[in-house]
Amino acid sequence: MKYLSLSINAVLAIAIAVLFYLHFKDCKKSSPGLPAPPASAGANPIAYVNIDTLEIYYNYYKVKKAELEKNQSGLEASLKAKATRLQNDYLNLQQRAQAGTLTQSEGEAAQTDLQNRGAQLEQERDNSAAQIQGEMASLLKEVNGKIDTVIREINKDKKYTYVISYSSATSLILYKDQALDITRPVLDALNAKDEAAKK
Repeated sequence: MKYLSLSINAVLAIAIAVLFYLHFKDCKKSSPGLPAPPASAGANPIAYVNIDTLEIYYNYYKVKKAELEKNQSGLEASLKAKATRLQNDYLNLQQRAQAGTLTQSEGEAAQTDLQNRGAQLEQERDNSAAQIQGEMASLLKEVNGKIDTVIREINKDKKYTYVISYSSATSLILYKDQALDITRPVLDALNAKDEAAKK
């Protein structure tokens, strides 16, 4: 009887030791300081919207982007024409100086004028770049707002926990399941909303 009690105690001690080992071995695997993921994690899928596709097929964005590019081309053409005039005036000043048909005071005044025009041209170039950049940022903010509204409408039933953007140029996503691509319904809803707003 004494031996039976000892053997049962020994078996219990080994069982407890094994349980402690298994329990603490699993704790070492999880990151310290981070809570365990909730049991519901992964219950709702993550969906994504392909931004490259939206840029190509979202009508409102295409029209506004084309307007911005046209505006940018106009500003660049104007700046180029002014730069060409400035360069021609500088070459003309050099020729007059070499021919000796220019007094010192005329040369100094013309040089000051050219420097002022050059500084104004640089300022105009900076202002134009800032204007285009601001208009593009404003367009992206507007489009992001429209996308957000449509995604909220599509996700009224809360079937997606996260909807992320995907772009081949800037994406950090290494793999995407095509079954989680909701670009088409988002794109269709965006274009339909804009068409309805025109009526």
